[in-house]
Amino acid sequence: MRLAVVHARLQVCELVRFPGFSAGTLAFPGIVFVLFGLPRAGHHPNLLLASYSAFAVLGVGFFQFGVSGAIERGTPWQAWLRTLPAPPTARIAARVLSALVFTLASVAVVVVIALTTTSASLSALAWLRLAAALLAGSVPFVVLGLAIAYWASPKSALPVANILYMLLAYAGGLWTGPADLPHTVRTISPYTPARQWGDILWPAATGAAWHASHWLLLGAYSVGFGALAAWGFARDEQQHYR
Repeated sequence: MRLAVVHARLQVCELVRFPGFSAGTLAFPGIVFVLFGLPRAGHHPNLLLASYSAFAVLGVGFFQFGVSGAIERGTPWQAWLRTLPAPPTARIAARVLSALVFTLASVAVVVVIALTTTSASLSALAWLRLAAALLAGSVPFVVLGLAIAYWASPKSALPVANILYMLLAYAGGLWTGPADLPHTVRTISPYTPARQWGDILWPAATGAAWHASHWLLLGAYSVGFGALAAWGFARDEQQHYR
């Protein structure tokens, strides 16, 4: 664990030195909330607070795990790290810890904007439920980010992550809410992982009961994306070290 913490600290320092990544990760979800969420926040501010918090988490999953992982995979530094007698789980745990730092900061930006510009207000229990939904519901997107890291090349990872980021967030109703989606998209939306996540986040923000089916479907997505990521990892290890 100590090795993972040290490696995570180095990753955070490295990413902070690249304002294009750190500033973009922190600012983009807040900007999108101001442009698209704020005009709709009059009637359902708590729902949009939850949605755009998830949008912030989604971005960290795709870009810090996916894009950064794909770029680092081909660097001499990463190749050297993989020759050390440390298990791959230490590197992955370090990336999770460093991603948690950026996730908290990115979500905090959205929450501050929402609380200061809308009438959003959550009880202590609702905050706890929302935090649990954000953390647990992010798992399939984190492992999907890892799948991007191991299957996409450094040059293709960014466009792939951008396309998935925007499409999943929009189709899942995180930008507008499912009721405001076009009819065709609304038909597809319930089958997307982002919509299942939304169906967990929105009850957390409103105090409604959770339905086990949404958790089960997110778990199924986690298993599927995890298998894809593990396959990509094994393929990458075989190509470079066997």
